[in-house]
Amino acid sequence: MKFAIPLAEGKLTAHFGHCQEFALVEVEENEIKNKEILIPPPHEPGVIPKWLHEMGANVIIAGGMGAMAIDLFNQNGIEVLTGAPSLEPEILVKNFLDNQLETGANACDH
Repeated sequence: MKFAIPLAEGKLTAHFGHCQEFALVEVEENEIKNKEILIPPPHEPGVIPKWLHEMGANVIIAGGMGAMAIDLFNQNGIEVLTGAPSLEPEILVKNFLDNQLETGANACDH
């Protein structure tokens, strides 16, 4: 399983489309095995979901995301979790694995 997390200054950023980098965190048997920091391609509709799919991501943990973006991620086989707090990627993934990830209102739904 591979998680994608949009970052700003090393922590989750609420606006995935404007992030400077993504953490890709690979998990095997409920353990973090690898973390990469990647620079995304220029932001255009549909580009980041396709790119993350090609990178092998299964889940994106985000603060907020528009309905069209969620749809595009789902079409690329990537589960979307919104409303996550601005924490380091390893903490977010560990919380998810422990069923303790706090998600809530999509930050884009206001």
